[in-house]
Amino acid sequence: MPVAAYSSNRYEKSRQLFERSCEVIPGGVNSTARATWSGWLPHPLFVERGEGARVWDADGNEYIDYLIGLGPMLLGHRPEKVTEAVVRAIREVGTVFAMPSQPETVLAHKLIAAVPSLEQVRLCNTGTEAVLYSVRLARAFTGRKKVIRFEGMYHGFSDGVYWSKHPDPDTSGPDDAPRAIPQGPGMPEGIAEGLIILPWNDIDVLRAVIEREGHDIAAVLTEPVMCNTGCILPHPGYLEAMRELTAKHGILLIFDEVITGFRLALGGAQARLGVTPDLSTFAKGIGGGFPVAAMGGRKDIMSLVADGRVSIAGTYAGNTIAVASANATLDILSQPGFYDSLDAVSDRLRLGLIEVFNSAGISTRVVGMGAVYQVWFTEHDIHNYRDAARCANHDLFRIWWEGMLDRGILFHPGAFENLFITFAHTNDDVDRTLEAAREVAKLIRAA
Repeated sequence: MPVAAYSSNRYEKSRQLFERSCEVIPGGVNSTARATWSGWLPHPLFVERGEGARVWDADGNEYIDYLIGLGPMLLGHRPEKVTEAVVRAIREVGTVFAMPSQPETVLAHKLIAAVPSLEQVRLCNTGTEAVLYSVRLARAFTGRKKVIRFEGMYHGFSDGVYWSKHPDPDTSGPDDAPRAIPQGPGMPEGIAEGLIILPWNDIDVLRAVIEREGHDIAAVLTEPVMCNTGCILPHPGYLEAMRELTAKHGILLIFDEVITGFRLALGGAQARLGVTPDLSTFAKGIGGGFPVAAMGGRKDIMSLVADGRVSIAGTYAGNTIAVASANATLDILSQPGFYDSLDAVSDRLRLGLIEVFNSAGISTRVVGMGAVYQVWFTEHDIHNYRDAARCANHDLFRIWWEGMLDRGILFHPGAFENLFITFAHTNDDVDRTLEAAREVAKLIRAA
């Protein structure tokens, strides 16, 4: 990606704050997705506040927000009912007790009622934890060592799965048999012995590997919709065939629904797509912006946690604030018509963007499902990570991102991230976004 300066000095205070931050925080930020090497060039924007579908940066610039915290703010920023529930819990109950509470059980019942795969559920704090616990549980339940995961997916930053997220395709092995590439130094090489990296959306490759090594494979770990290399949909029948293969060979199917969970449907992508895994993980969508996560699945698998054979622990797991936020959020998400309204606004933007680019004669693919999608500047269909790595035009995406930013539209600068829609976005927000997109399309066309 080329280094480019923002087109005006309207971000000067962010620049100054970033320089000060770099003196005390490595890279000036507290997560990789906010760093300059993730696309925030020449510096990230510093946020001042958010409300609904809007955010304001340190320079006072206002944006319609499609970054939306990388997905958790499904209800928009500072949703009133969630905020009230959390404040009430802090004032009237407390924060952390390291003791069970009735609201935890209430939340568990709500999750189980909503999600097809959940017979029992454990709360934790982050998606990283939820995936880590699921993989550990799968290995313990099956007595097997290996886990299949797919190139280009992100399942959190734990050593056991932070491999082959966005490797260089030219140095990562054949397309149909990728090598396991660690995200960086400090990750023991021996972990790769327990991983099998495969291309997504290729059922023939998956079938061949399972038939050859299924006796030693504990789990297939996948997002039901690929949301960490932009947004890539599963081929028709792919997840169904994956479900059939894993069941036949005694392999657990784990759906990482950290992004798709409660965003694509109340029951997650598994409910929308009609494929039920053995274990599932959830995080971003369930807490209204507060840190809370969950993992769960079949009761016979979760029984290993119940009797202590597999330890899942955490001081803050099930804390008062997290549980209050999740209970309030799920009450809103379960209201009749919620997802119809969410999808209607999302479809208005997605279809509008397709029309804008088609009218401008710009080759794009606007791909996604429900309230998450991405714009690919390419004439080729994207089926898996290597398609994305070879076809995505990062230079045009940079023009797109910076042009929209200057016009008050915010999303992540990385071509492998996504646009997220919230319940707070309105048709007027969409129309203003499309108006800006028409102007930026002229810049792209002239590039």
